Amino acid sequence: MAVNNKVIELTGTVRTVAGRKILEFDENSSLQLPSRGQVAVDVLGPTGAVTAVLEPDGRKGHWVAIDGSGPLVIEAADGDSLQLQVETGAAWPEATVPADLAQALEAAPELDETWQSLTPMARWEWVRWVGATSNPATRNRRVEVSISKLRDGKRRPCCFDLSSCTDPELAKSGKLIS
Repeated sequence: MAVNNKVIELTGTVRTVAGRKILEFDENSSLQLPSRGQVAVDVLGPTGAVTAVLEPDGRKGHWVAIDGSGPLVIEAADGDSLQLQVETGAAWPEATVPADLAQALEAAPELDETWQSLTPMARWEWVRWVGATSNPATRNRRVEVSISKLRDGKRRPCCFDLSSCTDPELAKSGKLIS
């Protein structure tokens, strides 16, 4: 454990959004986190720690998928209150690069070294920026712009608001669907 890590207890309510089971944290829990945007944490459990990224809800709060679409699988019913003990300061997990961005990167072999030199968090931001729209035309344009910006030496996609950039299947205009 690094010295700056902090163990905190988060409380949330289970609900289903767009067919996915999530744990939405209460305001007091989110206020304990170091960022209003995405936060990597180690979820502590009896068999060890699992690294997960807590997502912003677009309202200065956080949520995490618990249905297996991410690293957490927790059996619970809508309305159940759950507590998770987490440790902040976790190493960012490697992002899963979507097929369209992966193909564009493969078609630009001169960017291999650049992509690998980015931190996992920066790669996560590129992936999130590309995926933060449900509009296919916008997404295609973001893939093109990603390659262009990487060629120009940019290490981050842009100044987009990480606290409102969340999963487009579960959010509208950057806010978790109510």
